[in-house]
Amino acid sequence: QVQLVESGGGLVQPGGSLRLSCAASGSIFSSNIMGWYRQAPGKQRELVATMTSAGTTNNADSVKGRFTISRDNAKNTVYLQMNSLKPEDTAVYYCNVAGIFREYTYWGQGTQVTVSS
Repeated sequence: QVQLVESGGGLVQPGGSLRLSCAASGSIFSSNIMGWYRQAPGKQRELVATMTSAGTTNNADSVKGRFTISRDNAKNTVYLQMNSLKPEDTAVYYCNVAGIFREYTYWGQGTQVTVSS
């Protein structure tokens, strides 16, 4: 069983920054994809950013230039540095770890990010 523990969400003013962290524990193959998705009220869950264990990234157009994903493979931890936050970034952010071929996928419990003045 795999557990994902997220931290770092909260309330921030427009233009501010937050850093999310997600630590994975349990049986995880060394080759995997870790990343972040988000879901705003009334909307579907959407990809924010992912990174493979080899370092290949995939970022949503809406966050390019503002959000940076990184990971520490030794710690099975993925991070999301969010800068220049906008009100439209408000959502519950979910951590995800999946197999390279999507043969498995696990989700964190979600952390709320609210951007408001």
